Amino acid sequence: MVQQDTVSTGEDRTSLRSGRLGVIGIVFFVVAAAAPLVGMTGAVPIAIVLGNGAAAPGAYLAVGLTLLLFSVGYAAMSQRVTNAGAFFAYIGRGLGRHVGLGSAFVSLIAYLGIQLAIYGFFGGLMSGQMAALGLDLPWWLWTLAAWAVVTVLSLASVDVGAKVLGVLMLLELLSLVVTAIAILIDGGPEGLNFAASFSPQAILVGGLAGSAGIAFAFAFASFIGFEATAIYGEESKDPKKVVSKATYLAVITITVLFALCAFALVTGMGASQVVATTVELSSVDGVPLADPAAVLFGLATQYVGGWMATVMAVLVTSSLFAGLLAFQNAAGRYVFALGRGGVLPRALGSVNAKGAPQRGSFATSIVTGLVIIIFAIAQLEPVLNMFYWFSGVAVLAIVLIEALVCVAVVVYFRREKDREGIFTTTIAPVLAFIGLVIGEYLLMSRFGLLAGTTAEGVDPSVTSWGLSALGWVLVSVPFVALAAGYVLSRLRQPENEEFVRDELS
Repeated sequence: MVQQDTVSTGEDRTSLRSGRLGVIGIVFFVVAAAAPLVGMTGAVPIAIVLGNGAAAPGAYLAVGLTLLLFSVGYAAMSQRVTNAGAFFAYIGRGLGRHVGLGSAFVSLIAYLGIQLAIYGFFGGLMSGQMAALGLDLPWWLWTLAAWAVVTVLSLASVDVGAKVLGVLMLLELLSLVVTAIAILIDGGPEGLNFAASFSPQAILVGGLAGSAGIAFAFAFASFIGFEATAIYGEESKDPKKVVSKATYLAVITITVLFALCAFALVTGMGASQVVATTVELSSVDGVPLADPAAVLFGLATQYVGGWMATVMAVLVTSSLFAGLLAFQNAAGRYVFALGRGGVLPRALGSVNAKGAPQRGSFATSIVTGLVIIIFAIAQLEPVLNMFYWFSGVAVLAIVLIEALVCVAVVVYFRREKDREGIFTTTIAPVLAFIGLVIGEYLLMSRFGLLAGTTAEGVDPSVTSWGLSALGWVLVSVPFVALAAGYVLSRLRQPENEEFVRDELS
């Protein structure tokens, strides 16, 4: 696609405004999308109890290293292709337009799915928090209020959103780092036990088909969003340099943060008793893990003070809001790129005077708004249904696309005979592909645990697969979307020529 440095005047505005984001601005978006405070309060305690116990930090480190390998080829492609629909552009360049267009629909499902999941979590959390303060309103009212604010902010210049996210994210990270350092300095009841958390034998305890696999599945789910760095390439100050730097920085930041903070949780409770203590802290009326956030909040109170737990409780809400804004921007830019290429109605491929993909953002908001309303009318649960169902589908879709990108990188550089080292063009993408395929299998086999869709009578913490009918439908969604997009692309082949010229070149 030909880059333009400014937004066109008149009616035909089809380029995002460049020069608005630097490395740090992009990192703000993608780290906010990962919502580390939400992951620490939600996923990590479950990974400890149902997964590999004290070695859960090691599972997060291993997944982070896998995604760092993925980033090697991903960053190299970002220096050759600059496009708001990064995934499908990269896959299209490597594996052809048909697979590229199929992957575009999978990517769109992923970003819409995770956004809907966060909307559900936000509404459920706000409803509970405000009810405790005497303002008892249904979850969907809080969700729609957030939906309206996110829609308005997404229509502003992208650097405005980055500034909002920057403030929220810095407060979130500060609370986590301060708490982690306080625990690690104290040493907890047993001191620092690196072997219990990071030795290979501890990480793999129970095997990939058992407890280790559960921990890896939750770790993969916690990293969703880091890959959005390339989506902002058109709006960056120097796409060829900024995107690759932002990708590495984002992956390293998220990996270190999750591994460090998870290790602090283990240290604060003691490696030998971490499972029992996590169960005790998270239980409500005798139900383990009913309130996983109580683990982090309890340790923050013990090692820092009650005020930190209060601050974190507020910041969880702001973390969710930051994630909503980040994924709204990502989904809106995907719709914009598909509209500009003629795959979706071309009217969606335009920007407003501020350089934001206005119609793409509106289309995203219309879809998410309708789903929120449907869930409200059907009286479905915001967390148990909306959050778990959509987050499960989203992480499956993202990992599937990442694996395809690895293959596309290898094919592209071999075909183009590009001057890059063998590590960048072959070794790193192949190793990442192997790790991602294993991760996809683990996510699918433990989907009932992730999405709450196990068949009746099946214990998902013990038995893999064992999905209900709904579970099988949700698991198949990313693969069906990939196949449908591929078939649609072949049927519309003559109409794809302009798309190939503008978006995949």
